[in-house]
Amino acid sequence: MTSSIGLLTQSKKIEALLVQRNLRGMKTVQPALKAGYYLRAAQQLMDAKGCILIATGFPVAGTFETDGPVGAIALYNCLQSLGKKPVIVCGDPLYSALKHDFDCYLIPLNAINNAATYSQKALDELQPELIISIERPGLSDRNAYYNIRGEDISVNCATFDYFMKLASCPTIAIGDGGNEIGMGNIYEAIAQLDIVPSTTKCDELLIADVSNWGAYGLIAFLSVWHNQNLLADIQPKNILMYLSNLGSVDGLTRKNELTEDGLCFSCGEDIICELEKICGVGSSNL
Repeated sequence: MTSSIGLLTQSKKIEALLVQRNLRGMKTVQPALKAGYYLRAAQQLMDAKGCILIATGFPVAGTFETDGPVGAIALYNCLQSLGKKPVIVCGDPLYSALKHDFDCYLIPLNAINNAATYSQKALDELQPELIISIERPGLSDRNAYYNIRGEDISVNCATFDYFMKLASCPTIAIGDGGNEIGMGNIYEAIAQLDIVPSTTKCDELLIADVSNWGAYGLIAFLSVWHNQNLLADIQPKNILMYLSNLGSVDGLTRKNELTEDGLCFSCGEDIICELEKICGVGSSNL
């Protein structure tokens, strides 16, 4: 059993690995977070016995981007393999794309003013023990959603912010740029970046160069605690191929290709290999 000190050391290494490219300033704002955030979030995930909501889906060019859904699917599959009860929460068109293969819950588009009502109804119905948001747009101080280009995309967004605000269970958010749910935790730091920042907070904020990779960071700790290389089950290329066939686009290039934020799927594979080394769960270690 890895000691608490050893786990914290692993978490710090994971946190450094996942922002080393500093693509959108996450390494710059990292000092605003208390070290050990991946470990703390993973412990919440490990402890959750009931329903776990995984929200994702960022609208781009009339469809959904690859960053977010890849990590959500990887985490969903991992949790299901461990006997947990994940549910993917999203709006259309992502919901219609995924609903035949995953347990999904639909939230409506362009319904900011009614979001508190439908969110509370959903929370009462689903009774989650944990909520995770992966690359979901977060409301700004203008009560609207903005993309990386500073464009108001509210009409195409489904509001998930109130799930986080009204939840009676722990909430985790993963983001990579500053306009996602959870970034309100470090609003002052994010406000220094060239972005319209989100004000929505969560209990534990996780940052990464690509939000999908944040999900892998959580799975790394589940691998340690289950003495099983769960990271080996993640196939970024295959997930991207699946999403591409459903109409996804890269959020940066806006092209239907096997990339995430302009990076080849092999970059995600490399991150998984590095996580295996940090946590000692590679094939030669088990």
